[in-house]
Amino acid sequence: MSELLKVGISIGDVNGIGLEVIIKTLSESEIYKYCTPIVYGHTKVASFHRKAAGIQEFIFQVVNHPDQAHAGKANMINCWEEDVKIELGTANDIGGKYAFLSLQRATDDLVSGKIDALVTAPINKHNIQSEEFTFHGHTEYIQMKAGSPDSLMFLISNELKVGVVTGHIPVKDIAANITQEAILSKLRLMNHSLRYDFWIEKPKIAVLGLNPHAGDSGLIGMEEETIIHPAIETAQKEGIFAFGAFPADGFFGNQAFSQFDAVLAMYHDQGLIPFKSIAFHHGVNFTAGLPVVRTSPDHGTGYDIAGKNLASPSSFRDAVFEAVHIIKRRREQQQMVDKTLPFSKHSRDRD
Repeated sequence: MSELLKVGISIGDVNGIGLEVIIKTLSESEIYKYCTPIVYGHTKVASFHRKAAGIQEFIFQVVNHPDQAHAGKANMINCWEEDVKIELGTANDIGGKYAFLSLQRATDDLVSGKIDALVTAPINKHNIQSEEFTFHGHTEYIQMKAGSPDSLMFLISNELKVGVVTGHIPVKDIAANITQEAILSKLRLMNHSLRYDFWIEKPKIAVLGLNPHAGDSGLIGMEEETIIHPAIETAQKEGIFAFGAFPADGFFGNQAFSQFDAVLAMYHDQGLIPFKSIAFHHGVNFTAGLPVVRTSPDHGTGYDIAGKNLASPSSFRDAVFEAVHIIKRRREQQQMVDKTLPFSKHSRDRD
């Protein structure tokens, strides 16, 4: 592209591996051919992590606004002034406080169009809770800030793409939240994303069952018969190529997922356990269905290896590149739409 995309990066929990994988990613020169990265945090905190991980000769260019970002360099917007006490590998309120300050500033710039995409480093969903952050995770917070009625947690890799109907909710609440409306909403978001974010013209989507053996025709539960199958039938009438419901264990065990462009799971672990087993270290979490682009790595805060120079940047690097690819596909798609000549009866008559 003639102008490099501005990709914002939130630092996540300051006591975790977020800044380590960010610095390792931005230490690679290839990244600057595709985007101008802007990290939301503080240079002192970044310097602490750089030294702890033994990373040499890396600096951030401090800017006050995304418009000031330097192409070809790692940019940093300082989001607070005070010194921060970092305790690597510790889950505490400090980690949550500064993770939110970073995320809040970055998300505000994202929804206002000051940056083109956001890549979020991992947070601790417990210690980030406050009066301003009462969400189960990044997905729900960014959906609210973007003003969207729904979104899809979409885990993507070359081998497998998985979305979930219910995300960060307790297991005891899953069945009550599996409704025809919820399944249809996620299928519509997934189908649209596959077509416009990934340019798959006629995507095939597999839908998993909720119960063991997909209910065994009602023997082990009726959700498949009364909720999931009717939702699939409605989606098919809308032109969505959805199939199922498939028993989750056999579906992944016999590699049936390779016959589909994406899989819709009923709940978090049903989709994420096989995804991380297959694509760990290079999978990306994409929040589909929003007017903005947000991605993240598919790992957590990594407290156990924080500051030990053991964290792999592979998934974070992939999250940055995937964000760039999705933005470019969306813009190219919009350009094609804008250039399409309107068809009317008058133009047909002239022909």
